[in-house]
Amino acid sequence: MGPPQLGRTFLGFDLSTQKLKAVLLNCSLKVVASAEVKFDSDLPEFRTTGGASPGPNKHEFFVQPVMWVKAMDIVLDRLVMQEADLSTVAAISGSGQQHGSLYWSRHGISALQNLDPEKFLHAQIDDSAFVVNRTPIWMDASTTKQCLEMETAIGGHTQMVQLTGSKCYERFTGPQIRKIYQQRTHAYEDSQRISLVSSFLASLFLGAVAPIDFSDGSGMNLLDIREKAWSKACLNACAPDLDERLGQAVSANTVLGNVSEYFVKRFCFPASCTVVACTGDNPSALAGMLLDNAWLSVSLGTSDTLMMSFEKPPIWEEGHVLCHPTQTDEFMGLLCFRNGSLVREAMNNVEAGGNWVKFNELLESTPRGNFGNMAMHFNDMEIIPKAKGTLRWNKDCLHNSPDASKGVIKFSSPQIEIRALIEGQMLHHRAVAEDMGFQFGTDTKVLATGGASINQSILQVIADVFNAPVHIQTESEAALMGAAYRASYALYRHELDQTVPALSYRDHILSLTSNNLQLVCEPHKDSEAIYAPMLDRYRDMAGILQSGNLCANGIQGHILYSNAFPTYSLLLYST
Repeated sequence: MGPPQLGRTFLGFDLSTQKLKAVLLNCSLKVVASAEVKFDSDLPEFRTTGGASPGPNKHEFFVQPVMWVKAMDIVLDRLVMQEADLSTVAAISGSGQQHGSLYWSRHGISALQNLDPEKFLHAQIDDSAFVVNRTPIWMDASTTKQCLEMETAIGGHTQMVQLTGSKCYERFTGPQIRKIYQQRTHAYEDSQRISLVSSFLASLFLGAVAPIDFSDGSGMNLLDIREKAWSKACLNACAPDLDERLGQAVSANTVLGNVSEYFVKRFCFPASCTVVACTGDNPSALAGMLLDNAWLSVSLGTSDTLMMSFEKPPIWEEGHVLCHPTQTDEFMGLLCFRNGSLVREAMNNVEAGGNWVKFNELLESTPRGNFGNMAMHFNDMEIIPKAKGTLRWNKDCLHNSPDASKGVIKFSSPQIEIRALIEGQMLHHRAVAEDMGFQFGTDTKVLATGGASINQSILQVIADVFNAPVHIQTESEAALMGAAYRASYALYRHELDQTVPALSYRDHILSLTSNNLQLVCEPHKDSEAIYAPMLDRYRDMAGILQSGNLCANGIQGHILYSNAFPTYSLLLYST
């Protein structure tokens, strides 16, 4: 028998790039204990910067897996030192940075299955547990060659998108595995199993190599996201005998088994404690946000990111479509925009002397719509559209004007410059989201996260441009909380009488706790009338800016934009 229902707790982990975090929630899903290990400062012997180490070649980044094992020893000890009662833990799950891979040796699997509770984890799962001791993580972008090879082998990047939800990306796990196979063939052949960071986390507690879940598996360029099974074509394009190394993928709601005896004896976990499949940090963050399909998550960081849910998987030439972490038959979309907070900070430095209070005052002093002045600031090569540069239009500029590609050199005041930037960024985000298939309506709501989500002035622009109320989370650790929430839900489903209809994930969690959301901004009544025409102008500007980039590279053609096919494309030529 497990611990009493009211005394149960749920343990979540987030193994991110820079640290390992743990949270213990009670039966009402309130935090009762938490701990963390920062890799750079708490484990200096691994000499990481930002949780990773650069490789010998350009764009290479790696981590020693034993660092993560040692971090687990420390974080559990820190929970115990806080007098966290681990004997009450009913279920465990976790979140891991996406795309990283670990290569288990025969000895490592044996060590995992025969852990001695008298010893630290890292004394047993050491370097010999892995055939690759410096393993690539998501920061590694050294696999351009492998991406091209994989896409060519299956019939092109369009086929890759159709199957896996994304074109081949250098950071994705499939191309990284192929590089290991090509450059370290003996290591690949000696590897018995391959884990993602998330499934590695589950493996530690299970005492056996845990399966990869559908959602994190969607970030590998190997999983057929519709069939929820490994694509034979993609596996064959990647490396030989890969299916036996990956094992069968499972739903993120799966109870994998009970915690290993090591944790029962060393940390007093109950023998009945279940281990739930772990997933990637982005899917886990979506689980932690407790949003339904009417919500759009806008993360305002170095890169701005939009996250949304879909009942059917869209076909995106850019961006990522993943299996949904909690609704098994649904999907989630991720859209990344390179020109985010760094562009906002640069504008603040130039126009407001680096003073955000002054920046906000200037932004608020200009009316919505900015007198028809609009700007696109792509300081770095943007993803959608694929363009770089700055284009400013005043109210007289039209797409068919002779000077449309030049626009105006500078606006007349800092106020207009600042509003043109912020409105332009949000028009960019909304237009791309719409054209990628997100349906904006009267029930649409926005959740703002990331560093700039504390800026009320920017949030008001989002509310107006998206014509939707904007909320923020009072609990900031969405991926971590999502891990613990999913542990609770998977156990609920596992124990439910099969004759009783199950609550959805969101309904179950909200029956136990609040959603930790705070309404901060609502759109003005005239927002749609102001910004709907500006969306059309934005699309014209984006097409012209991309056209200018293509012509600068010696490519001739006519730029078209199609709402039916979500990307900019060249007539007669492919981008």
